[in-house]
Amino acid sequence: MRHSLHLSLFVIAAAGWAAAPPARAGDAAAGKDVFKSECAECHAVKEGRNKKGPSLFGIVGRKAGSVADYDYSDALKHSPWTWTTAQLHMYLSQPAKKANPGTKMKYEGLDNAKDLDDLISYLDTLH
Repeated sequence: MRHSLHLSLFVIAAAGWAAAPPARAGDAAAGKDVFKSECAECHAVKEGRNKKGPSLFGIVGRKAGSVADYDYSDALKHSPWTWTTAQLHMYLSQPAKKANPGTKMKYEGLDNAKDLDDLISYLDTLH
């Protein structure tokens, strides 16, 4: 029984490790430029300043749909996500409507892997 429990825990841990995306390191300074070209029309980085989209200040580590005074779609309001770097990578690498059906965000995704890593590194500095 004890052996079986240890084996089960190992399998669960290995599955989680295998599912986790590889660590990424981007250039935050370059990511600021990516933000300006890809995100700034709809999002601000200043705390409490919402535009068409919510402020991205403190986005990494924040629960999705949780900025006060922003009217989220039901899809994002009820999302169980926390915006980790891996979650942001998943979300921003594809059309928003595919990543989160029902979202009101109109974004086709960023398919350049370096730009995406740089952008997420920049977003991770916003605290």
